[in-house]
Amino acid sequence: MSQPSNDQKVAESPPIEDADGLRAALAAWFAQVGRDYPWRATEDGYEILVSEVMLQQTQVATVLGRGYYHRWLEQFPDVKALAAADEEEVLRAWEGLGYYSRARNLQKAARVILEEYGGEFPRSLDQIEALPGVGRYTAGAVASFAFNAPVAAVDSNIARVLARLFDFRECIDTTAGQRQLLQWAARLVPKAGGRIWNSALMELGQNVCKAKSTVCDRCPAAAWCQASEPLALPVKKTRAAVTVVDEHVLLACRRGKILLQQEVGRRRKGLWKLPSRGVEKMPGLSPVDKHNYTITRYRVTMFIYEVEDVIAEENERWFRLEELSNLPMPSPYRRVVARYVDRRGKATQSR
Repeated sequence: MSQPSNDQKVAESPPIEDADGLRAALAAWFAQVGRDYPWRATEDGYEILVSEVMLQQTQVATVLGRGYYHRWLEQFPDVKALAAADEEEVLRAWEGLGYYSRARNLQKAARVILEEYGGEFPRSLDQIEALPGVGRYTAGAVASFAFNAPVAAVDSNIARVLARLFDFRECIDTTAGQRQLLQWAARLVPKAGGRIWNSALMELGQNVCKAKSTVCDRCPAAAWCQASEPLALPVKKTRAAVTVVDEHVLLACRRGKILLQQEVGRRRKGLWKLPSRGVEKMPGLSPVDKHNYTITRYRVTMFIYEVEDVIAEENERWFRLEELSNLPMPSPYRRVVARYVDRRGKATQSR
């Protein structure tokens, strides 16, 4: 069984009185109300890693409700299948989840597991954390959920619960704050294993001890909670202000083909999008449409200019419309292109 790393050494005495009572109360509560997520019904390290990576920046409702998790496992059922896939195929399967480096890192992790561990998912916490794209939280989550290792896994929900439980009034998104929460979490993990305990803490943060509302009278941890003003916690650093950005792109189509540009930036590298152009390169043109979307802290207004005769620039190619379904494309551009294809189809039918 995996042992805690040096940062997760379990103290001899728990940080609260009757920690065993808290553990028992949460376990009993979770047995009654815990939701039936598919990753809670498996002990496969790969399947749990996929779920954790998808959930890093994405809501459960999106991952499950829109079918991403199930489709991914159908297409890449194990590390061998994912390791052998083309990157473009991987990015296409991830399309709509954003933060595409997560998909690349999943594939890199699959290759490491195949090459260094013979396809057997590593069980050691340190080995899991060493996988590409896996941080301390994800390693702890996989180790505890897949192998029932007695290790902490502090996600945003658990951080909020712990901050309120211990009335912690320091910023939780600093190195010192994160270290303190991890130490508390490690002291509370049952020596028998962390699967139920970490799952129960997450469930508590998702359903009872929520960011903007609490149900303290139904909280199984209420008798141990030290917070007098739970909604004032946790304390976080001031968020960066939203930046408003205008984007100008071409919808260039001719003879059943469309011009696309391949992304080279870190965030969406390898994906195909409508070509960007400065306004100065489009004298006399007026946008035919616009589309608003948000990415991290940027609120973007995409202005779309429809043209026919344009020369492809670096990293740009003409694609047949029937090829588009196989190309990885960020969702905002996919929606604009889909509208054009739909409009074009209706125009053809009306002739």
